[in-house]
Amino acid sequence: MNIADSFTQISRIHQQKVAVKYPRRAGNKYNYDTITFGELESLANKYANGLSKIGFSRGSKTILFVRPSLQFPALVFALFKLGVVPVFIDPGMGRKNLLAAIEEIAPQGLIAEPEVHFLSLIFRKAFKSVKFKVTTKGLKVGNCFPLAALENSAAGFENAQLEPDEMAAILFTSGGTGRPKGVVYTHKIYTEQTRLLQKLFDLNENEIDLPCFPLFSLFTLCMGMTSCIPDMDPSKPAKADPRKLLQNITDNKVTFMAGSPAIWEKLGDYCEKNKITLPTVKYLVMFGAPVRSELHKKFGGILPNGTTYTPYGATECLPVSKISGKIILDQTATLTSQGKGTCVGAPVPGVEVSIIEINDDIIENIKNSRLLGPYQIGEIIVKGDIVTANYYQSPLETAQTKIADGKSFWHRIGDLGYIDDQGRIWFCGRKTHRVETPLGLLCSVNCEAIFNAHLGVGRSALIGLGEKGNQSVAIVIERNELGKKYGRKVLEKELLDMAKNNSLTAQIKSVHFCDHFPVDVRHNIKIDRLKLANDVSRRET
Repeated sequence: MNIADSFTQISRIHQQKVAVKYPRRAGNKYNYDTITFGELESLANKYANGLSKIGFSRGSKTILFVRPSLQFPALVFALFKLGVVPVFIDPGMGRKNLLAAIEEIAPQGLIAEPEVHFLSLIFRKAFKSVKFKVTTKGLKVGNCFPLAALENSAAGFENAQLEPDEMAAILFTSGGTGRPKGVVYTHKIYTEQTRLLQKLFDLNENEIDLPCFPLFSLFTLCMGMTSCIPDMDPSKPAKADPRKLLQNITDNKVTFMAGSPAIWEKLGDYCEKNKITLPTVKYLVMFGAPVRSELHKKFGGILPNGTTYTPYGATECLPVSKISGKIILDQTATLTSQGKGTCVGAPVPGVEVSIIEINDDIIENIKNSRLLGPYQIGEIIVKGDIVTANYYQSPLETAQTKIADGKSFWHRIGDLGYIDDQGRIWFCGRKTHRVETPLGLLCSVNCEAIFNAHLGVGRSALIGLGEKGNQSVAIVIERNELGKKYGRKVLEKELLDMAKNNSLTAQIKSVHFCDHFPVDVRHNIKIDRLKLANDVSRRET
């Protein structure tokens, strides 16, 4: 088995079809550089042969810091072909976490933009294990080879055949609720994910993809879809320019789009304001954080021939479930606004989901946990072929998140929720964001929905102050434009009145305001409630 086999097969079928398009701004329009499936496979083979000559070999780990381009997928597939393990790390996770992650992995290879190679000379300790280097631009300097030189290699290559459970890649979590961890992907997991995603969205080679999360294109290319790189910085999705995205979509007649809700909020606002529709788009996939019903409703008027989807999962297990915007608006949005949580749909085929009693300790065996029934809120755990087995060289973190079950295991996804009597999963918030007062448990997503109904509230965040079990509870508000016109005291009084009149929020006696919520580095939308709680605590002491 080899992840690259799927792409090799597709490239033989669609040799002359455009695989990837790259936008180049020319005045008020774009020109697009292109590469066909046949050319991309040939380039990947050349890279594989060139990398092999340099010293890259099966099982070795290689850090990849390469911007989206025509060459990026060729490089990734070249590494897969060789059996080299690419390591993907979010550059936005902060210098300390980034350098710690690199040092932890101890990579043998580094393929990166010139500025990263420059930084590797400054932070030598983190990069001390690197023996083989490739730069995307420039000339050969010492043992650092330019990518262009690899293109002179032979165009034929036989993909290495690997064990299904052999390490294929390491993807780091964003570290939104703790230390970033390296998630170990196998060739079997990636292959199963591709199959499941294709089946879930009924995708085929006729679809045109706009991957606003770059790694998603590795799935769609293996399905024979053309991938149109958007004109945006993927490390800063909240700063994507909706006008540029709109032009990319219309130029290429895009049918499938995937990425952070932060991107689609801006695009939706722009389209609604300018009365623009996107008739070619059939699938708009939003992931990374709960999506408000208002965004689904907004795109209901923008996508005359399509709908929105929110798959649920994590770096360690994707996809777990999915639900469409149409079903949300028709069946679950009202319940969400009443504080029942966010429905993320039924588990996908081949994935099992259970709810266990909340526990902050290691659970060695599923027999040591208590399974909960329908509508009982607890920890969400998942099992299936798309679930990763461990974190790279992190036995403690692995033990904290995996539960043995015979020859298999469950993954503790780190979320709270429940399963309804139709078998659908309802997300109630991160486990680390729960508040436990003497009167009981409060979940972030459920409580925040009550405050989000106020016309002056952009977003809200539930926080707990003090030790769990004896916490006091508060709400932090990020005002929208209307909310900024309110006097703070007036808005505070109205919100406290709302809290008092609902049994979910009756314990909340204090309101705090924040101009801009701290968010995660990957999707720019997950609220860092722990940081907000620390900020409020410091102000009150």
